[in-house]
Amino acid sequence: MTYQQFLASIGLLAFVVVATPAVADIRIAVAGPMKGQFAAFGEEMRIGAERAVADLNAAGGVNGESLVLEVADDGCDADQAVAVANQLIGKGVVFVAGHLCFNASIAASEVYAGEGIVQMSPATSLPKFTDERPGEGVFRLAPRDDRQADVAAGFLFNEFGSKRIALLHDKTAYGKALTDAVKAVLNELGTSESMALGFDAGGDDFRTLVSQLQLQAVDVVYLGGYHPEAGLIKLEMERQGLDAVLMAGDALMTEDYWSVTGAAGNGTLLTYPEIPRDRPEAQDLVSALEEAGLSADRFTLTTYAAVQAWAEAVEQAGSTALPDVAGALHGGTFDTVIGDVTFNGNGDSNLPDYIVYEWQGGVPQQR
Repeated sequence: MTYQQFLASIGLLAFVVVATPAVADIRIAVAGPMKGQFAAFGEEMRIGAERAVADLNAAGGVNGESLVLEVADDGCDADQAVAVANQLIGKGVVFVAGHLCFNASIAASEVYAGEGIVQMSPATSLPKFTDERPGEGVFRLAPRDDRQADVAAGFLFNEFGSKRIALLHDKTAYGKALTDAVKAVLNELGTSESMALGFDAGGDDFRTLVSQLQLQAVDVVYLGGYHPEAGLIKLEMERQGLDAVLMAGDALMTEDYWSVTGAAGNGTLLTYPEIPRDRPEAQDLVSALEEAGLSADRFTLTTYAAVQAWAEAVEQAGSTALPDVAGALHGGTFDTVIGDVTFNGNGDSNLPDYIVYEWQGGVPQQR
């Protein structure tokens, strides 16, 4: 469902700014880092939640009841998140779109679960958040970290399954874990790597490493690591005439990678969560937000979608009680600005998912 269709379905054709809030019957909240180094992301969450609430209220609310939004700052800190969660309990909140950082999301989830509050994070990707959730009311609209390896390995298998594949990692927790996960999925699919090597993060001379890749005549190199080393390795591959594809994870979704490689970076592949603003369903909302001078970036749209999904579930359940809403969320499909959303038994959503991008001309483009 596009944003325009959503507005039409609720009888609203334009965003209405209300000078004074309506008397609210249902209190919900958005919680994230509203101050500090991650405040820009918290601002996106706030904008998304406020816009969704305004659109719903202008159409008559949820089940005929209007919404009021509480905005809470957790500072991306676990202790502060617990304090925030308890404050929201005192305000009678029944739903929280939050949190952003995994430590805050996990700490707060214990509080919400004990008080019958539905929580949906638009940002937390750590598998533990839902794998070890304390209750049935914990959900996420963010891709799981381990899903990245599934997508990368599936792509490698389909595109290079009969080719010579090299697996590299920079020995960091992020890089090694990602490469290990890709290896495990590849092996499960029936493909074995031709070679696997670790290298030291922070290095700047990769002649020997690339020579080893050259000797093995590899066709594709999967690298778990960050853009500085990945960029230098790609440059060295170019210098040594190694005609192999380089693929990596989401850490290469930065202009700094292209700053290192220049044109040598063309053809580099990476996995990254689908950008919500690129979804066709989001175009009308993106335009409306930008016309208002507001952010239409990732967490704006996933937070808006979280409020949408919760509101639709409440309408289906005819109740804001956690068991009823959780049941509806687990069993339904919800039309949102990021597409049709479903949730599995863990509370994980199908969207947004990781997809494959390719660096071309200094811009990562969807494959």
